[in-house]
Amino acid sequence: MITRNRAIRGGLTVAVVVAVGVAAVALPVTAAERAPGAEAVSTRAATRALAPSQAAATSDARLRLLLHRLTGVGGGPGALVEVRDRRGSTVLTDGVADVTGRTPVHRDSRFRIGSMTKAFTATAVLRLVEEGRVRLDARVERYLPGVVRGHGNDGRAITVRQLLQHTSGLPDFLDHLDPREIVKDPLAHRDPLDLVNTALAHPPEFDPGSGWSYSNTGYLLAGMIIERVTGRTYAEEVQRSVIEPLDLEETSVPADDPEIPGPHPRGYVRPGDGAPLLDITAVNPSVGGAAGGIISSGSDVNRFLGALLGGELLHPAQLREMMRTTPTGSADGRRYGLGLESKPLPRGGRYWGHTGDFLGYETAAGATVDGRQATVMVNLGPGSSDAQSDGIQDAIETALTRGHWLPDRERGGAGGGVRGR
Repeated sequence: MITRNRAIRGGLTVAVVVAVGVAAVALPVTAAERAPGAEAVSTRAATRALAPSQAAATSDARLRLLLHRLTGVGGGPGALVEVRDRRGSTVLTDGVADVTGRTPVHRDSRFRIGSMTKAFTATAVLRLVEEGRVRLDARVERYLPGVVRGHGNDGRAITVRQLLQHTSGLPDFLDHLDPREIVKDPLAHRDPLDLVNTALAHPPEFDPGSGWSYSNTGYLLAGMIIERVTGRTYAEEVQRSVIEPLDLEETSVPADDPEIPGPHPRGYVRPGDGAPLLDITAVNPSVGGAAGGIISSGSDVNRFLGALLGGELLHPAQLREMMRTTPTGSADGRRYGLGLESKPLPRGGRYWGHTGDFLGYETAAGATVDGRQATVMVNLGPGSSDAQSDGIQDAIETALTRGHWLPDRERGGAGGGVRGR
């Protein structure tokens, strides 16, 4: 649900079948839309032999193919990618936003961004560090006295930095939350302290600072620290420190509102192989909170990442702290900073961003330090295949390498339209 899509898929399978019922939906793939043999083309090899403008066009064709695969047989209903650089934005869509009405995916779609929320949360904390109101290496106990206790978990031994970098050792509440309870009552409010206590009823994964393990619990605690230090709600502080400075009009931090404002695709889950898609668009986002509750758009997420890496939100000292990474143990070379992960690009270099899963949506976003950003959304999850997650990552990497080896005059939008932002 919140970057634990694969981990909880089995639990949601039973829950969704019991709690929700809809008619089966067929999602046919139009064979004429696929280029014969396109899957066999090696874009990386082909672009070396092409002129710069041809290489950019080939990259866009590859992106279109990837989106079409994401909405093919067994895939999601719809998909969107928005690519942004200093020249403007290109939006590509495929499939449908609504499997009943067969409406196309809107270019300005809003959606639940899941764990991409963590980059917003970490930024808000680092803004408080700049203001001298939070210290990264202070113990959690300093800000939340007595909150982190039990079964070997101890806020007196865990720092704020460790919460943000997933090195606290705290168990992840999602590992101990029955997803059937969420789907049984998707509109129910879930208090962050109750979710934290669900995790604290179990022993830590390791001693603080001695390992790395993804934990949504740490980000719920970060949200609680924000509220304790500022006297404002988490939503109000993210609005003040991130959304308003960047004029992110398509981004919201809902408390209990289950609706998604503005144009948006319906969110679906698939409870099993070949099972009907189930609509779960309306859900109370409090189960994600500071770990995964934000709603945004491709345009706003790209603007946020570009501004963050470009130094518009944080002073250099805090941005350096955010980009100080630790290994995650992943075979693909992923490393984790504070609310940001970095990953190697196929052509060299690294990009920064985050993945995100929330009921109904799977998303990912990435950005490079030289001013390129990309966000991808598919309106299906959980119930998607590993191929969907891999395809989303392929689309991010293809988008971020699109035209970056070209002279500036050769860059620009192709396909889907270009707009300034």
